[in-house]
Amino acid sequence: MRAGVAVSDDQPVLNTIAEITAVSVARGTLNAREHMLARLAALVAVDAPTVSYVLNFEPAAEVGLTVEDTQGLLVAVAPIVGTARVASAAGKLTDALGFVIDLAIAEAELEVEAELEAEAELEAELEAESDAGPEAR
Repeated sequence: MRAGVAVSDDQPVLNTIAEITAVSVARGTLNAREHMLARLAALVAVDAPTVSYVLNFEPAAEVGLTVEDTQGLLVAVAPIVGTARVASAAGKLTDALGFVIDLAIAEAELEVEAELEAEAELEAELEAESDAGPEAR
């Protein structure tokens, strides 16, 4: 399970990341919000790839982190990690957010499409029943 969602056995890397994260949260002494801020600061410090930020967007949102929190974090770590790392992280965060938004839009469009198809099928069934007349009922 990852964040309460079942992850299939054919995703060993994602499963491992989820397990490592779960152990980190379980053994840590920070509250969930502080924990996510520390994780994001670490991602900035190691100049993590965009996908690392994508993987942390949902947990960060779940604990209530905002864009302003992330901006504040970047300001806080800039003197330690340097402006190049902060600029790199800002770009990757922007890319990651764009990806997450695009994914959410695509998922919403698929849901709407499925609902429209289900409605069309129901209408076709109702029309077929009414065309068949009372003897079909």
